[in-house]
Amino acid sequence: MHNEYLAALERQLLDLTRAAQPAYAEFFNMFRYHLGWTDAQGLAARADTGKRIRPLLCLWSCEACGADWRAALPAAAAIELIHNFSLIHDDIEDNSAERRGRATVWKVWGMAQAINAGDALFVLAHHALDRLTQPSAAERRLEIYRAFHAANLKLTQGQFLDIAFERADQVTLESYFEMVRGKTAALLSAACEIGARVAAADEKIVGAFAAYGENLGIAFQISDDALGLWGDPALTGKSALTDLISRKKSYPVLAAMQSEWGAELRARYAQPVWQANDLARVQEILHESNVRAHAAQQAEIFAQRALDALQQTQLENPAVVRLRELVAQIVSRDK
Repeated sequence: MHNEYLAALERQLLDLTRAAQPAYAEFFNMFRYHLGWTDAQGLAARADTGKRIRPLLCLWSCEACGADWRAALPAAAAIELIHNFSLIHDDIEDNSAERRGRATVWKVWGMAQAINAGDALFVLAHHALDRLTQPSAAERRLEIYRAFHAANLKLTQGQFLDIAFERADQVTLESYFEMVRGKTAALLSAACEIGARVAAADEKIVGAFAAYGENLGIAFQISDDALGLWGDPALTGKSALTDLISRKKSYPVLAAMQSEWGAELRARYAQPVWQANDLARVQEILHESNVRAHAAQQAEIFAQRALDALQQTQLENPAVVRLRELVAQIVSRDK
């Protein structure tokens, strides 16, 4: 069902990441490798490209508002490139050696080149946005750029908080949601808002699509946090212990810190080094505090808020149906 959208998006991305001069072939291959099209030597290869949720949200939001989704392709490509700029930098900041089952860009080409590659994707994303021809009104186009730039800043602010949480003794659930609204939800919200703006929708509908994307993003992150702790490594591509060993303060962990076992859990997280029995005890606390079910419930709450926002548009067409179905897929996914 999504093949036509994804094929058109891939053509945009391939064109944007094509080296114009042979001297930069290896440099541009870093992008193509990260995006899943080549191996480290530049030979054609098909790796996991990710779900492409963000650009699909942009295309479907545009279509849901009554416009030709193809008009939003440059914006969808820009959103996907910004997302991947953040992933290349995230891998460095998190010291992640693998993404989607193979070596990350910094592990193949080194940290300095990976930072440079991430920066270049940031610039290419803005070049992609310059390809927009719709809407033609200058003020509407300016609003699209404003939404895009605001999301970029929120994205990095959310990453700042996420990194800061690693050193913090106390992190509240309120702080967690502030981080998620930046790191995850901002780009999903912008994808939906920009898609609606490309379609020249009125401000009330634009706002509803932005709210849909933000709440979907929060539901997505809570579900992702749960998968990080209890997902099947064969499906998620990483060990279920990774987030615990790195002391990630994900939603289930923070919820457990509010439980009757919170004092013990916070004390263990404050220890500089964990022994095997510490890891086992943390797993026991997460089980005893029933935070897996609590996280699922919270994800459902934000999923419903996303559906409510979509309902407020009073639109009904196949693209709206896809957006509605995506909500259920987000909270019930296994990878």
